[in-house]
Amino acid sequence: MTAPINTSFDFAGLASLRNDAAKTQDTTALKEAAKQFESLFTQMMLKSMREANRSFSEGSMLSSSQGDFYQDMFDDQIAIELSKGRGLGLADVLVRQLAQSGTAAPPAPAQNVSAVNDHQPLASSKEDFVKKMWPHAQRAGQALGVDPSALVAQAALETGWGRAVPSHTGGSSFNLFGIKAGSGWEGATANVPTLEFEQGVAVRKVARFRAYVSPADSFNDYARLIGNNPRYENVRGAGGDVATFASALQEGGYATDPNYAQKIVAVADEVRALTNNQASSDDSLKFASLSPTNGGSGGLRRF
Repeated sequence: MTAPINTSFDFAGLASLRNDAAKTQDTTALKEAAKQFESLFTQMMLKSMREANRSFSEGSMLSSSQGDFYQDMFDDQIAIELSKGRGLGLADVLVRQLAQSGTAAPPAPAQNVSAVNDHQPLASSKEDFVKKMWPHAQRAGQALGVDPSALVAQAALETGWGRAVPSHTGGSSFNLFGIKAGSGWEGATANVPTLEFEQGVAVRKVARFRAYVSPADSFNDYARLIGNNPRYENVRGAGGDVATFASALQEGGYATDPNYAQKIVAVADEVRALTNNQASSDDSLKFASLSPTNGGSGGLRRF
């Protein structure tokens, strides 16, 4: 998931990856560190540009804190997209410089490592994502006493509407809720670069996530996690109140992003709009909420 980047870099994390590269004589860790640095640099650059121009919009009718929030989300996504593939070229320069200094050996043959989105997306569009995930969300929502649209919204936020699902052995991990693989997890896993917040500072890490055989398996595991963990007691039974659902998730420590609940509410509004449009033309979609909404939108630890 994306989140605003502060001006503090995770130098300890980057140094750790560089040390790993030196010890293993493999450039995989070095390339990962370089890509993370490039992404952080891009986000800082965009943030600085926005701050520099913000003074010109003071007093404007089009300027608002809500607008700034969505602008930050958009900038975060731009930074991620710009860092994919060859990116801006900064990562390649860093790899060459550090390799010349003896930090890592010449590039080794490609290994079968986990990544994000090196497989076909789970859906071709937002509408397609909602349609495919809805039956699973209905079953999980019924078990938890939560509106299915809230669960689809959370899955959409975690995976970029099915386009950024962690990979596992060349295919999808079907991890729709960003659930990490703790010490008690005995199933398959996927190693994925992620962004965590530690004391308000954004930190890039590589974490182990659970891997599933299907979207249904992912929803079932999510329902077990939320249903059995006392930390999420207030999540259960939230009905159609997405704001309560999202706030309870964040208060329970589901994610470290300070804006996680607000983002779920915003995406849920979009999910509901999509479901209302599709319901009128597709009888297979049953978009019934568990309880009436409260008037629309209210107000990475995952284990």
